[in-house]
Amino acid sequence: MKGVVVSVEVDAHTVRRGDQIMVGGQAFTVHDMAALGPGRKRLVFGSGESFVMTRATVLWAARRVDPRRLPPRGAGAGTS
Repeated sequence: MKGVVVSVEVDAHTVRRGDQIMVGGQAFTVHDMAALGPGRKRLVFGSGESFVMTRATVLWAARRVDPRRLPPRGAGAGTS
């Protein structure tokens, strides 16, 4: 995938497959996810290890985004 890498703050609701997350000083790439209940997700990393995020767990992730697919600046801002 082409694009640029940006840092984003993620929680159980906003984490995505492909995000690179730092846990305990080690970088892990999210390979798969499963919902465990309200506000909880089990992340499965490419290494086979897993990690449970709750709604209170907030981490920083590196995410690759394509700037050509972002909405134009100011889109959605009501101008009347």
